[in-house]
This record gives sequence, structure tokens and C-alpha cells, in this order.
Amino acid sequence: MKSFPKLLHRFFLILFFSLFLLLFFNMFLLFLFIAKYTPNSSPWLTAESVAQNLTLSEDGYRLSAESLEELKEANAWAMLIDEQTKTVIWQTDNLPAEIPKNYTLSDIASLTRGYIEDFPTFTGERDDGLLVVGYPPQSFWKHLWPSWDLHLISQIPQFFLVLIACNLLLIFLIYLLTNVTLFRSVRPIVQGIQSLALDQEIYVSEKGILSEIASNINHASEILRTKNRLLKKKETARANWIAGVSHDIRTPLSMVMGYSGQLENDPHLTDVQRQKISVIRRQGERIKNLVNDLNLSSKLEYHMQPLHCRTENMISLVRQVVVDFINLDIENLYPIEWLTKDSFNCCMADVDKDLIQRAISNLIQNSMTHNETGCHIYVCVKQQNHTCQIQIEDDGIGITQSEVERLNHTPHYMLCDENTDHQRHGLGLLLVRQIALVHKGSFVIGCGSFGGFLAVLTLPCSSKSASDSFPA
Repeated sequence: MKSFPKLLHRFFLILFFSLFLLLFFNMFLLFLFIAKYTPNSSPWLTAESVAQNLTLSEDGYRLSAESLEELKEANAWAMLIDEQTKTVIWQTDNLPAEIPKNYTLSDIASLTRGYIEDFPTFTGERDDGLLVVGYPPQSFWKHLWPSWDLHLISQIPQFFLVLIACNLLLIFLIYLLTNVTLFRSVRPIVQGIQSLALDQEIYVSEKGILSEIASNINHASEILRTKNRLLKKKETARANWIAGVSHDIRTPLSMVMGYSGQLENDPHLTDVQRQKISVIRRQGERIKNLVNDLNLSSKLEYHMQPLHCRTENMISLVRQVVVDFINLDIENLYPIEWLTKDSFNCCMADVDKDLIQRAISNLIQNSMTHNETGCHIYVCVKQQNHTCQIQIEDDGIGITQSEVERLNHTPHYMLCDENTDHQRHGLGLLLVRQIALVHKGSFVIGCGSFGGFLAVLTLPCSSKSASDSFPA
């Protein structure tokens, strides 16, 4: 399963990104929380500011308006304890009544690090006494014994690093354990999908968190198996039907062609009758060729035609077919020109000789059939890029570009042929393409350089032959 490492890598990236995002998000929330509940200035700084802004004049002590406003916003009060007498010599108007006016050294030490009557207090230094700022109860929490072991303080950074590492390791282990279970469930699912793509029968165990998906895959596999069985059954029936029809039609067709041949030579018939009998004979031959092509095409399509491949010299094989057609062309309506140079005399390929000869015959016959008044046919064999190319073209009526596209991409025998008088390009060319495919070659149709129809049959060479000698 090639995608498994990619999936694992993706999960790890998501894990590390999630940890980083989680840490950043927590720090951001902590900052917002602290900013919300922390006053704009430290109460100790406020006490120092009030101590500095409290001045002594002839009328007594006076506090600046800024400090008074700051105390008012914080709902705090302030007082000044005399250095000598330890009594309150100045206070704000909102000093609570329960706050004592006289203090001992012990009281001063207690209020400096703690509270006065549950009021958290903070002090500011002055030459003439101690300034105390008090806040409402439960507004601040003060640590009454601010002393720590120095060794503990020095180990805090290492402790936090170890703590973070342990937390990351724990998260990683939890993540790994949970995803291993997921991966175990995903693996058979992926393998099942791959098997479906290869048209293989599979069964995925319907367990784990992905059991529903596994069940759907098994159901889809069963549907595909059923459809494949039905399709194979239909294809077998179709092949048997074609073979049966081909067999059954031969006997009556042979009788039609035999009697029509005899009648065609009967001297008692008029020219019009003899012409009609000639049409019957030619159409009978056409039916015979179509039935043979259909039967062979069906066998090739369903892999029922055995191949007897041998290493053949394609030049000699094609030349033999060309010579046979030249000998049959008594009226010389279809002269065939051999364009392969004499210096190029070897192009070897592993082929079934009978099938290749059938393909070449179909291509030459195709040019004859579609040019009833005659045409020149050009045949050549050449080697190119370790392939043997057989080109057959004519200077006849040719073919349009739209027909080229249709012939190259359409299963021709499935199209309806409304023209019953003249055979169109169809089953014969399909048969040539099937012969090329079973030999792991290709077949292309196009417009030739001589203005007519062009067909190129390409077959892989069995070994390196002579270099190209046919001019493009």
C-alpha cells in the first residue's frame, strides 16, 4: 500500500501542527485572562506613587488630585503612620472605621506583608513615616510567607522542560495508539478498493470503526461479481449465436452462389437477366465475406481464436498477398505499385501469418470495393523505431476528416448501415484493428498523400532489421 507512508506522514504533521497551535492558543488565552483580571498598575506602585505625591504644607498634608482619582477608581483608601509615634497622622476621607489608628512594630510588620482587618494593604516609603494603601476585602490575595528554597527555584526551568517533554510524549503515545487502530481499519479498506479497481474478487472483514465502509465495499464487490457473471454469460451467448449463424448460413449461401454462378453462364439468358444474376452472385460473395469477418472478429474479441505466431519476414509476407491480388486483377482496374526499395529486404516480426495476410487482404480489398471505377493502390513496408509499418493507400475517392475520426474511434460493426448498395468502411477495418491489437500493434486510418484512403498497420519487430529505406 504505497499511500500508507504518505498518510502516516500527514498524520504526524497534523499532530505537530496541532501541538504548536494548542500551545500558542493557550498562551494567548492566558494573556487575555491575566490582562482582564490584572489592574493597570501594581498596587505596590500605586502605594509608592501616593507616598511621593503626598506633600506637607502649612495647612497639613495634601495629596495630589491624580493620586486621589487613582485611589477613587480602585475604591482604595490611604493613611500615613508617623515614624516616631506609630499613630495615623493623615488619612483619606474613605478610611474605614474599623481600621486602627495606633500601631506597634509587630502590627506594622503584619500589615506590610498581609492584611489589616481583611483589607489587603500595600506600603510606600517616606521619611516621616509609612504610607499604607488599603483595598477592599477579597480584591487581592497576598502570600504571607514569601520564602522559597533556592535549590527549588534553580530547578524550575529544568522541571518545566521535563514536564513539557513528558506531556508531549504522552500526547504522542495516545495519538499513536489511537491512529494505529485507525490504520489497521484503513489498510483492508484501501486494499479492497484497489482490488475492486483491478476487477478482483475481495472480501473485507467487517470489524472496527470502519465496518460500515467495509460492508459497502463487500456489497459493491458482490454486485460487480454478479454483473460480470451476467456479462460473461451474455458474451458467451453472443459468441455462440454468431458462430451458429455463421455455420448455418454457409450451406444455403453456397447453394445461392453456386446456382447464381451457373445461371450467370447460361447462354439462354438475356443480358438484363445475366446482369441481375451477377448482382446476386456478388452480393452473395459479400455476405460470405461479411460472415467470415464477423465470425473471426467475434473469436478475436472473446480470445477464442488461437494464435500461431512465428518469426516472419514481413516484406515477403506482404509481397505474397500483393502478388495474389495482381494475378486476380485481369482487367487491370486496380494496379498495385510496390514502393518498398529493393535494398530494404528484411523486417522480422512474430506474427500469425494467416491473420496478417487476412488483414492485408482486407485493406487492399477495401480500396477496391470503394473505388468501383478503378484506382492505383500503393503498398510499402518499412521499419521505424523497432516497429514494422505496413502502409496501404490509394488515389481513389478518399475519405473526409470526419469519417477518419469516426473510423478511428467507433466500433464500426455496431453502426447501422443504411446504404445497402455499396459496402462502407466497417467490419473489415474493425477486423484489421483487432488483428493488430492481438499482435500488440496498432492500426490507424487517415488521408493519404495520393489523395485517397490511407491505412497504416504497425507491428512490433522481433529483432532489429535494416534501417528505414522507404521515403516518407
